[in-house]
Amino acid sequence: MKITRPSVTAALVSLALLPSCSSTLTTPKGIDAQAGLCQTALQQKLTGKNVTLSAAQLVAAGAETPRGAEAALPEHCLLRGQVNSRTSPVDGKTYAIGFEMRLPTHWNGRFYYQVNGGNDGVVVPAYGGILGGGSVTSALARGFAVISSDGGHSAENVPGVGGQLFGLDPQARLDYGYNAVGTLTPLAKNIIKTYYGQAPARSYLAGCSNGGRGALVAATRFPDEFDGILAGAPGFNLPKAAVAQMWDAQTFAAIAPKNAQGQPDYAAALTPDDLNYVRQVLLDKADALDGLKDGLIFNTAAAQKAFDVQRDLPNLTQPQRDALAKVFGGPKNSRGETLYSDWAYDGGISGSGWRTWKLNAGPGPSLALSLGAPSMAYIFSTPPSKISGDALADYTLHFNFDTDAPKIYATDGTYTVSAMDFMTPPNASDLSRFARQGGKMMVLHGVSDPVFSVNDTINWFTAVQQRGGAAASNVELFTVPGMNHCSGGPATDQTDLLTPLVAWVERGEKPRQVVAQARGAGALTVNADVPKDWAPDRTRPLCPYPSYAAYNGSGDPEKAASFTCKAP
Repeated sequence: MKITRPSVTAALVSLALLPSCSSTLTTPKGIDAQAGLCQTALQQKLTGKNVTLSAAQLVAAGAETPRGAEAALPEHCLLRGQVNSRTSPVDGKTYAIGFEMRLPTHWNGRFYYQVNGGNDGVVVPAYGGILGGGSVTSALARGFAVISSDGGHSAENVPGVGGQLFGLDPQARLDYGYNAVGTLTPLAKNIIKTYYGQAPARSYLAGCSNGGRGALVAATRFPDEFDGILAGAPGFNLPKAAVAQMWDAQTFAAIAPKNAQGQPDYAAALTPDDLNYVRQVLLDKADALDGLKDGLIFNTAAAQKAFDVQRDLPNLTQPQRDALAKVFGGPKNSRGETLYSDWAYDGGISGSGWRTWKLNAGPGPSLALSLGAPSMAYIFSTPPSKISGDALADYTLHFNFDTDAPKIYATDGTYTVSAMDFMTPPNASDLSRFARQGGKMMVLHGVSDPVFSVNDTINWFTAVQQRGGAAASNVELFTVPGMNHCSGGPATDQTDLLTPLVAWVERGEKPRQVVAQARGAGALTVNADVPKDWAPDRTRPLCPYPSYAAYNGSGDPEKAASFTCKAP
């Protein structure tokens, strides 16, 4: 089956796009839109052969407040619609690229593409969430025009195991992997031009998890479309990470007691007390290596040398120590070949997010298993392995790392593009085109991320630096000790990366550090993993990798000003 990238309405494509602007652009002046355009002109101009609008309405200021936000949203035009509706010749289901766009009446001249996480399937409100765990402002509230999408499939139209049955359709795989962003970006820019009378002066894209993967994909596949990109926990090797989830599940299942149904009780493989013990040992060994014992291990590289899972955890059983060593070593086939990445030991291992993803907080499978197994079977394997919900446990426990893992590279007559080709950035470390046109990228990754290894991201970043050229100075990586997947964990996980990214893109102010804050009791959004002995507003600098935050030897240990970014 030949798969092509569908085009949007010809009338929209014919609209001229604004060429990339110079890096000396100053903050654009606000532009006010006429409210009547939302319900009338836009519907008339946008509805066409491949684009249909289901909603076009003006939302009053204060009518909506995103959960956990400190401010209500401004007046804006809300659009909902679909692009390229079709019926699949493979599974007979209806597919389209669903989207939502929000255009503030008082516009700052900028465009923000919100790439969502997970397996998509739902059009998340286009508020323009900003990376950094508990960020309490949004891009829309700051005056950006924002778009979000369902990644080219609706979980309502394609129900089933975890919403992953869309993987049966070859084009839906491509839309999810990269084509939704490729299709909606020019559409969104043309909507902006129609609504405000001019194209965006600057374009930004941000996402975490699968959205972080999408961010790296956009930088390589569509390098001319975005001036600034935020990538959080970038799962750019997502199919490989799914293999790691199978590895983790089998490893912990081998030491877990059986429940009443005869299945592994993953939550009992390592109890919360066990993981708190591991955290405490790690802190005893490595917390002071950054100059201060404060419950955060900033000198991550030195911590790996100071800690040994077999030597330093005598209170765990030998099977538990072996399982931890095996999981942190990463998946391998019978020939000993690495199939994904190893992981960094860090104090965030006690975080609720780490436990939920790797083990689960209660009886039953982990989140990585319940989400990862059907994703592996339907989306990342060629041909898809058709399994029912009841068979997920058996599929996972019998997953073969010699014969099943290579299916992420496979193709056939129906699925002509492999998962590794449609999900990952082409030549991921080559950001030369993105950087040559002035593009800037900031990457954020928790050291205790249980889904995507921070070591994989570090290896990618190192490869970018080794390539040299403009990309070596246009990409920055910030790691967050203690942080789990995108947020949470005993960490200072609340930060705003959009403000420094805009300053870097538009004024040439490269970030030398980013201040992050804890979210303890009394914070607007609370992180339950924050220890009670921390100040609820504790702050720390996040330093450009490979430097780390080191205590100055004096000053308030709860304040970022008492720390300096230090080379390892």
